[in-house]
Amino acid sequence: MKFTIERAALLKSLSHIQNVVERRHTNPLLSNVKITAIEDGIVLNATDNELEVSEKTPAKVEQTGSITAPAHKLYEIVRKLPDGAEIEFVLNPENNQLKLTAGRAKFALATMAGEDFPTIADGDMTHHFTLKASDFRDLIDRTAFAVSTEETRFYLNGIFLHEATSKEEKILRAVATDGHRLACAEAVFPQGAEGMPGIIIPRKAIGELSKLLAEEEGGDVQIDLSVYKIRFTFGDLVLTSLLIEGTYPDYERVIPTENDKIMEVDAQALTAVVDRVSSLSEKSRAVRLTLSENLVKVSAANAEEGSAEDELEVKYVADPIDVGFNYVYLEDVLKQIKGGLVQIAFSDSASPTVLTDMSDPSVLFVLMPMRV
Repeated sequence: MKFTIERAALLKSLSHIQNVVERRHTNPLLSNVKITAIEDGIVLNATDNELEVSEKTPAKVEQTGSITAPAHKLYEIVRKLPDGAEIEFVLNPENNQLKLTAGRAKFALATMAGEDFPTIADGDMTHHFTLKASDFRDLIDRTAFAVSTEETRFYLNGIFLHEATSKEEKILRAVATDGHRLACAEAVFPQGAEGMPGIIIPRKAIGELSKLLAEEEGGDVQIDLSVYKIRFTFGDLVLTSLLIEGTYPDYERVIPTENDKIMEVDAQALTAVVDRVSSLSEKSRAVRLTLSENLVKVSAANAEEGSAEDELEVKYVADPIDVGFNYVYLEDVLKQIKGGLVQIAFSDSASPTVLTDMSDPSVLFVLMPMRV
């Protein structure tokens, strides 16, 4: 195997690949990246047996072949080479070392054969559709923060992507909840998704998707899925993930529909007030919102250090109400309000609160209050 490749192109691909690779694994192969030289470029593969990334990158190939090498070591070497460097890769068949040469810099990496490198089979996909990268990025970004990290309820450790109905029309809906907060976002229902199973995309796959989607300024994402796995294709890059097997809870039961105490406020202004007051919050991270006519007072108290309060003019004409929230959860939701104004609908101090972006009816958030 012998090829030459530009540092910038290789570094970009390795940055996509190396995040999937576990630094320590009982199977040494899974700490490696598989490098396959084909006629018009190279293909990099990495997997942890649950998530797999594959990307083709242009290269000048003199001799085809494949091998695996330590992923993180290779990434560090390439990252530290100078901009504009041309890197030559040569596999020595006598000792199976992979030699890298860039100018006067030379490196030799131990390798393992690529024949047994594990892969997630891409067959058996039952549904195939395309989404605009920007639409899919919105679905992920506006729900990912609410994904649970509690391993005992493993079925909450991902985003629930499924077919739903809104105003008698089919839509594609993404939902995430950790039991304290819930995020729900919708997109136009894509052709080819009819009858798709409700699937739970794991947290690690979501993290990688967020990074990849952040690089996509336009274009589409091809999505292929079945009950057990999902594949995302971004041009020459393919991400395949196993899905979380389990039943997602009936989240619609916890979304109130009759909260009648409505506050409208600038989300950025409320975030600033909450942020200031939270400096003196207890370890519980609690802040109190006290609503009266066209005014909200935000307060926090700390038995050891003191108290804080601030006020903000709002639109509110219902009965006075006192509600406590975890300020981190509240700020996380307010950051997702893109249009400026947020509508916050209360029932009482103990019931779920609904927050909506007044400029975008396709997103909705639910926060559980806490005792203060």
